[in-house]
Amino acid sequence: MSNSLARRRERLEQLFPVWTERSLGDWLTFCAEKYAIRPLVITDDRTITYAEADAWATRLADGLVALGVEPGEHVGILMANYAEFVPIKFAVARAGAVAVPMNFLNREEELKYILRQSECRVLITMTGFAGLDYLQMLDSIAFGWDRDESSPELPLLRNVVLLSTDGRTREDVCTVVDLEELGRENSGASAGIEIDPRSIGDILYTSGTTGSPKGVMIPHDASQRTGYASALTRAFEDGRRILFSLPCYHMFGYVEGLIAAMVVGGAVILQPKFDAGEYLRGIEAHRATDILCVPTMTVGILEHPDVKKYDLSSLKAVLSGAAPGPAWLWDKVAAELGATEIVTGYGMTECGGAMTLTLPEDSYEVTATTVGQAKWAGVAGLPERGGALTEYRTVDPLDGRFLPDGEEGELVSRGPTNMLGFWKNPEETAKGLRENWVFSGDLGRVLPNGYIEITGRSKELYKSGGELVMPKEIEELLSAHPGISQVYAIGLRDDRWGEIGCACVIRAPGSTITEDEVIGICKENLARFKVPRVVWFLEPGDLPTTPTGKIQKFRLVQQATQNLISERTEQNA
Repeated sequence: MSNSLARRRERLEQLFPVWTERSLGDWLTFCAEKYAIRPLVITDDRTITYAEADAWATRLADGLVALGVEPGEHVGILMANYAEFVPIKFAVARAGAVAVPMNFLNREEELKYILRQSECRVLITMTGFAGLDYLQMLDSIAFGWDRDESSPELPLLRNVVLLSTDGRTREDVCTVVDLEELGRENSGASAGIEIDPRSIGDILYTSGTTGSPKGVMIPHDASQRTGYASALTRAFEDGRRILFSLPCYHMFGYVEGLIAAMVVGGAVILQPKFDAGEYLRGIEAHRATDILCVPTMTVGILEHPDVKKYDLSSLKAVLSGAAPGPAWLWDKVAAELGATEIVTGYGMTECGGAMTLTLPEDSYEVTATTVGQAKWAGVAGLPERGGALTEYRTVDPLDGRFLPDGEEGELVSRGPTNMLGFWKNPEETAKGLRENWVFSGDLGRVLPNGYIEITGRSKELYKSGGELVMPKEIEELLSAHPGISQVYAIGLRDDRWGEIGCACVIRAPGSTITEDEVIGICKENLARFKVPRVVWFLEPGDLPTTPTGKIQKFRLVQQATQNLISERTEQNA
């Protein structure tokens, strides 16, 4: 297998003997010129070629300019993995605007905060998805939006463009179809707009330690370098087909799926939401060669009762990242799914996405115990690092002092895909980006061979199902309930989910609040991935504290883990 992988990498390096910085709109044009009649987007309903996507994106860009979008303005995109996402995303770039892709599972208050903080002038949104009604949300947070009335909550929002996902529209409100027709009527409106490839292409919101999401400013060129580095490191063959339901508002689906596939004239097989059976059916129906997962999804696919009924012979590769996976998982993937090129990785939005990957030729032990090495990027990477995409080191978490190689500390990285900072948040930018080094908040060590081990988190954030969760948000919500005296949200290690949320609750005197009630409050107010899966009730004297009375969350994690293990042992006895 190694010789075959080496030949693929040689071909990829020959495709890009010199790295050219491009805007995202120009990247689509570049790929469309090379792979015009090949499929780029595949869904059950339609197939879109590179040439068709390029022309569609141009019409939509012309429509955005005709709508009044100016270069540098921000356009929100609230959309699941529908075919329209791809041309819309490139259209925003081609119009010279900055895309603000949003988590479509956000609830009303979360959506309002991001729309306001990001200063979106235009929002392109689905009408509804997964039980969420975005029209109703807009009615609540920006009354009059559908009648061109300015809202005090969102004073900068001028236009909303609707993608009807449930048959609904609003009278006199522009739809995606209308936007395309407006582009036809104003053909060439976006022509001649010049975009600096090093300027902001995207603002992606990620959870922060201050209680509010932070808008990470990613330059146009960064996404392309990261996508190319993935294709090179994973040794993509020509025309790779990648199936995934991981949302394109996230760097995982967007870069590891869409941008990486474009490098080799491949296609993305988009699914709006995860369903293990749909993954299996999609692999068979569309001859997928690669799938993107987080470990909980991988487990779900393997445990599906019909896994052996599908023809999975096309599947060769799996990227299962965003959380650690046990060794048995990779053995089972190879045995049950027939995929032999199995990799995992690690990264942050602030760095430009996944920065490290294991190699498809690595042993499963390496895949289970490390997150790989810095991606290979050839001429698109760091020349002084042998073409690596980024450089990793560790620093002392307290004073930021660089540590010797191999010593555990906070992981920091630098490279050409670093963020430009956090949108309108200089304080957090100063904390997270220092002298061109991105500070991860994760503890780990860089091994002599360049591979990285993650050993913990210096921050309190945790990932559940691949999504970053901010404990403070949960704590503030629950502590407002009169039946709760104190609450601490923590992440507990879980083989299926990576980590699961646990709310450690001290009841108020006389309170009888139950686990179901606590979880119910969270379900009503938070996106699903933020809802704790476990509630642990304890007494004030049970809290681990420092001599000065500060809660030691790392000890709370240890105690809660032991408590959960004990409960499960009793249940299984």
